[in-house]
Amino acid sequence: MGDITTDDAGSTRRFREKRQAILAAAADAINEQSAKGMTFADVARRVGLNTTSVTYYFKRKEELAAAAFEQTLDSLMAMLDDASQAATPRARVERMVTLNVERLARIERGEERALAVLSDLRAMDEPMRATLMNRWREVFRRTRALWGESRSREATDLAGARAHVLLENIFWLPVWLPRYDADQYPRVAERLMALFLDGLAVDGARWAPGAVPLLHDDAVPGREAFLLAATRLINELGYRGASVQRIASELNVTKGSFYHHLDAKDDLVVACYRRSFDTIAATQRIADERGGTHWQRLCDTVATLVGVQFSERESLLRTTALSGLPAGERQQMIDRSTRIARRFAGTMMDGIAEGTVRTVDSLVAAQAMMALLNAAFDMRKWAWTMERDRAVRHYASTLMFGMFDDRALER
Repeated sequence: MGDITTDDAGSTRRFREKRQAILAAAADAINEQSAKGMTFADVARRVGLNTTSVTYYFKRKEELAAAAFEQTLDSLMAMLDDASQAATPRARVERMVTLNVERLARIERGEERALAVLSDLRAMDEPMRATLMNRWREVFRRTRALWGESRSREATDLAGARAHVLLENIFWLPVWLPRYDADQYPRVAERLMALFLDGLAVDGARWAPGAVPLLHDDAVPGREAFLLAATRLINELGYRGASVQRIASELNVTKGSFYHHLDAKDDLVVACYRRSFDTIAATQRIADERGGTHWQRLCDTVATLVGVQFSERESLLRTTALSGLPAGERQQMIDRSTRIARRFAGTMMDGIAEGTVRTVDSLVAAQAMMALLNAAFDMRKWAWTMERDRAVRHYASTLMFGMFDDRALER
């Protein structure tokens, strides 16, 4: 009996280890190609198995993707359990940031494998989608609870904005943190947490943004409407989920009309990114041309772009679609995003020099700003429950004044 128990235990351990290796390979594939683009053959190749062996552990590709997403959600919940034990909201948020940076350091050192990014959750088929989205909503609620029990609806709304921006920055970290040496990760975490604590505002700063007028040239009739519809659907369903047929149906046109405007799906995504980046860059440029303090320029730019994300018609393409692009096009879009972030950093540095922006690590703060703008699209329904200026103020306050400053609640 003892020998049988030992064999069974060894077999169970080997099963768990192989399953874990498959999940890690699936996470890598999802991060590179999206869940829809992942294949059993690719996952099998990454772990040195044949495709049939993978199907022994996961019968369908969707089942494997769901398991990879569940692992990410479980990891987030475990970190939230840990962070929630701290005594104060500041200590809880700091613990959550620290845990994630430590995890990324272990990944960089090869001690741990990356988790699957969650950008394709909404593109999953039912009933897996409902199960995963319920789990995600629980992660969001637990993150919001780091700030304690809200005393009013408005305080709950503000805590929701803070939770969303915190989670998005955690998801954005793997994109830009590897630009630093691993021994610098703790320093970066400290600078990011300093931004979360106190924001960009100096004492006495006011939130009084002026809208930046944005004009879009529709040089090709119908193209602007096509890009707007495509951007919204790709944001909602991911690169693979937003099929050409789905986009064409949204506009009540044929697939042939799509190919009248663009040659291929990748061309569509690149065109959407260019339009989005052009919108951000134009807002930055116009805010600079209008003059004023650099704090005011930041306020004007952030308020305008968050307003775009909260509108029913407009939107900026989320970075989650990058995983669907070929490497060359993907790098071009990343380079453009980096230039925009550097302009934000430059505005912050000039504001620090003139005394209108608090002293921060502008490179870190600029990446946090990119995450804030990128993620605003997912808060549209939240924003639509309140007056637009109030929604923009609540959301922007998370970085402009910090995640623990309640002046956004003042009317």
